[in-house]
Amino acid sequence: MTNNRQPGNASGPQKFRDAETRTIEKAIRRIVRAHDLQSKALAKASGLTAAQLVLMKGMAELGEVTSAALSAYADISPATVVTVLDNLEERGLVQRYRSGSDRRIVHTRLTEPGMIMVAGAPAPLGPLFLERFARLDDTERRAIVEAAVRLADLLSRGGEFEGPAIS
Repeated sequence: MTNNRQPGNASGPQKFRDAETRTIEKAIRRIVRAHDLQSKALAKASGLTAAQLVLMKGMAELGEVTSAALSAYADISPATVVTVLDNLEERGLVQRYRSGSDRRIVHTRLTEPGMIMVAGAPAPLGPLFLERFARLDDTERRAIVEAAVRLADLLSRGGEFEGPAIS
């Protein structure tokens, strides 16, 4: 049996799935565009990229930390973390040093200028998003968080959806 369906000639459930997929694609493009604009505004306001700020906030939260721990914290590849840390170290915002007990382990911490920069940096998602998000009721906020995590899981190369890891 051959499929005589022409592209764009879907019917029934397939037609609805195609429309849903287009709607998701459009929403993702809007999110990417908004994130790009927010990232540019963040860089202009703070002198930091979103990745730099996320890693610096991770160090502020976690304290002295390894690049592997920062990679897991920020969900950024280990190679990218090292590249970002190289840049931040060059600017004097972080300091890396070898562990006293195991020389193979390298720890990273914020310097005083790095702590000052993190303390004064705007939120990576921007104040408008935070304000709007805060106005939502708890159920709606949680639903958005869960949907965003699920969408990220579906889009990730890593494999199948494992469900939201939300605490």
